[in-house]
Amino acid sequence: MNFWKTKTLPEMTTQEWESLCDGCAKCCLHKLEDEDTGNIYFTSIACRLIDLTSCRCTRYAERTQIIPDCLDLRQLETSQYHWLPVTCAYRLVHEGKELPMWHPLVSKNTASVEASGISIRSYARKELESDDIDDLEDFIIEWLE
Repeated sequence: MNFWKTKTLPEMTTQEWESLCDGCAKCCLHKLEDEDTGNIYFTSIACRLIDLTSCRCTRYAERTQIIPDCLDLRQLETSQYHWLPVTCAYRLVHEGKELPMWHPLVSKNTASVEASGISIRSYARKELESDDIDDLEDFIIEWLE
């Protein structure tokens, strides 16, 4: 049986939890929130710790100490997952939805994330020290999901 269908997120082992991540790295993109509506807008600017070749954090174990705004999903209430992309397995499992066919746990192939166009690899760039955080609106992106 597929563990994500029988367990809640808090019931999962660390290995199960980590395997839910599809490696798209959308959660590593800088986001903006509209203060009036609460809508979340993703930008094409990624955290400076991301490796855009692998779409994995280069300092995963210590990321929250290095980047104070980095969120550890396991430390958040699942009710706060509304800011995650609609394709995120953590959000999908929390909402009782199926994982998509391209998810590595379903496809049994990690390359399916890139092949499906879900990965940020083709359009994101790392945050630079010279970036003006006030100009993030210029980098808002929209996904067809």
